Order: sequence, then C-alpha cells, then structure tokens
Amino acid sequence: MWNKSIALLLLVAVFTSACSSKRKLAKKQEDLDKTTTVAVDNSIKTFEMSNLDYLTFSGRAKAKVAFDKATHDATAHIRIERDKSIWISVTALLNIEVARVLITPDSIKIQTKYPKKELIAKRFSYVYNFINPSLSFKSLQDILVGNLSTELLRAGQVQVASSGEDVVIVGAKNSLNFQYGMNEKNRPYASKMEDRQLAQVLDVAYQEYVSTNGHLFPQHCVLKVKGEGLSLQADLRYNRLTFNEKVDMPF
Repeated sequence: MWNKSIALLLLVAVFTSACSSKRKLAKKQEDLDKTTTVAVDNSIKTFEMSNLDYLTFSGRAKAKVAFDKATHDATAHIRIERDKSIWISVTALLNIEVARVLITPDSIKIQTKYPKKELIAKRFSYVYNFINPSLSFKSLQDILVGNLSTELLRAGQVQVASSGEDVVIVGAKNSLNFQYGMNEKNRPYASKMEDRQLAQVLDVAYQEYVSTNGHLFPQHCVLKVKGEGLSLQADLRYNRLTFNEKVDMPF
C-alpha cells in the first residue's frame, strides 16, 4: 500500500517541477501551489480532528517482546497523563514485575527488578540515543495511543497522497522522514519514523480498532525500534482500556 501512494507523490513532484521551469506557466503554477497547500492543510486538519482527545489513558496488554535475539511473553501496563507523564510496567509469569519506566517531558527513569536490580535516571534527551531528536515527548505519547503527531504535521514539509482507498501522509522534519498510512476512519493503520543518516527506524502498525467510551483505539499494535546497538519489537494486544480516569504512577 505504501508503494502505490509514494509513487503517486513522486509523479506529482516531477510534474510540479517540470511545469515551474516554464515561464509561461509560472503564474498558473503559483496558483496551483497555493491551491495544493490549502488542500493539504485542510486534509491535515481533518486528520488532526480524528486524533484521540483525552486527559488520561490506562491500558493493559498481553505482550510478546523481542529484544535482540530473545523473545519474552509479558503483560504491559501503560498509563498516560496527557502532556505530563508516561508510565509503563512490565510483568512476566506469576505477575512478577521485571521493569518499570517513567517518562516526563524532561526526564526518563528506568527501574529493572529481574533478573538484576538497576535504576537509570537520565534527562529526556537520553532517548535520542535510539530515536531522532525531532521526536519530542508529545510525539512519543501520540505514537502510543495511535495519534498523529501535530508537531510533525505542522513541520512545513508534508504531502498527502491518495490512490483509491489508500491515503498516505509523507513529510520530513530536519533529518527525520515520517509516513502515516490512514484508514477510512482517518485513523492511522501504520506510522514510520526514519533517520537514514543515523540508521534509526521507529515503525508501528495499528490494527483492530474498537470504540471505548467514544475513543477509537487500536487493540493490536506492533512497535519496532531499530538503532545503533538496539533491535526491539513489541507486539501488544490490549484487553483493558480506560480513558479519563485517575491514574497512579508509582515509582
């Protein structure tokens, strides 16, 4: 599905470039560019309106986590207080907690409990060892709930392509290239963030959307992270979702 829409984008880009090189079509091209910009802005606004609007999120998911060459079955508890904090707890067999993570806009804390107890406390910039610096706390928060990142969509280098039922948003911010594949309900079925210079990729697939208290949320998410010295995949199948209830984030 990606290939068809990206090919369409390339054809549009080539056509635009060729026309702009001809003086007699300069004015028409200028008008076309303005019209295209307005159309893209209107499409982006439509997609943004379909983002989840919430204060807090709490979810529990059965998880299959592949780290490097090892795969583990676990349960992930994810809680979000919007724009303030992300809390993740991972438990293994017999409900034994093996790790806990607390992320805020300016810090990240990681506590491992099994097989070795260890505490890591870093500034938020620590995550840029694995992902592009153009991804902020809010962008990570959006990825976890299946929202489009407004910060990326407003980066100024964004195109929207459609071919049949396939709609793709493609853009760039600094050295980060990003793509969103959109479904018929204007929610993403996939997102990809890539920095080719740093060989960093963050790839997410969203499936099995369900409506929970008016919030359309993907029950099945597959997240892949690849970077220098890191290869991680988490397959999450949610079995409990709540929105706008009080959340505790003990650490």
